[in-house]
Amino acid sequence: MHSDGFSKYHPLTNFLFFLGAILFGVLFQHPAYLLAGMLCAGIYYVLLQGRKALKAIAGMLLLLLIVALINPIFNTQGSHILFRLFGRPYTLEALVYGFAVGSILVITLLWFGCYNQIMTEDKFTVLFGNLAPSLSLLLVMVFRLIPNLLSRARQINDARRAIGKGGDDLPLKEKITQGMAVLTALTGWALEGSIVTADSMRSRGYGAAKRTCFQIYQMGFGDYLVILAAVLAAIVTIIGAVTGATDATYTPLLWSAPVSFFLPVYCIYLLIPTFIHVKEVLQCRIFISRI
Repeated sequence: MHSDGFSKYHPLTNFLFFLGAILFGVLFQHPAYLLAGMLCAGIYYVLLQGRKALKAIAGMLLLLLIVALINPIFNTQGSHILFRLFGRPYTLEALVYGFAVGSILVITLLWFGCYNQIMTEDKFTVLFGNLAPSLSLLLVMVFRLIPNLLSRARQINDARRAIGKGGDDLPLKEKITQGMAVLTALTGWALEGSIVTADSMRSRGYGAAKRTCFQIYQMGFGDYLVILAAVLAAIVTIIGAVTGATDATYTPLLWSAPVSFFLPVYCIYLLIPTFIHVKEVLQCRIFISRI
């Protein structure tokens, strides 16, 4: 992950922003809001991941296209028939609605990708460790399970290749057998690790009583300022949603509310972490140039 200014803020600031961004991205179906959501989330995702984000975004756009093209096959509502497929009408309205559904999926994937980079395990524990110790521990173990399994699977594969078991040139049947052996080892390791972790935390009295914990995160003036800006922008955006500024229908007819000043406010909300990231990068370059 590239150095990011927003990740240095308090976990509560990070969590509140992503909560609002993901909820808005799921609830709004207006084309302009969907486009704004994809652009803002995509920009921040690229800032976090660098060039490798472009490949992931390309895959997400391909997924969007597939969802859009498949939707009219199952949803035949609409007044403008483009052609007939298997005797069923393939309508323009259903196609556009498929793009909207695919856009919501892409926005969600992008924001969750950013969330996973910013909201680390220690931040999640800081937020919810005292409220629900057992649940917090369980979620942290789940979040780290997949990366740990992938890392351990590579270690097992390397070890098996070192003793002559494994390789890319094996027949399909041998590959399946080798894969099952790796899966068995991974399953045993995961179960044993979970038991060891649970016993270790129980021996430390985790969750037994109210406790204090060391925190490296402290709410500062910048956190309060960002939360205030985000809350104000979110309130204005919610007012726009309540008054119908984000309304849109796709079937049986295409219609969307006219774009109003609520859209720029929504973009300002989504661009908060991008503004912070760019601000820190510029400050670093100015400091370096003065050396």
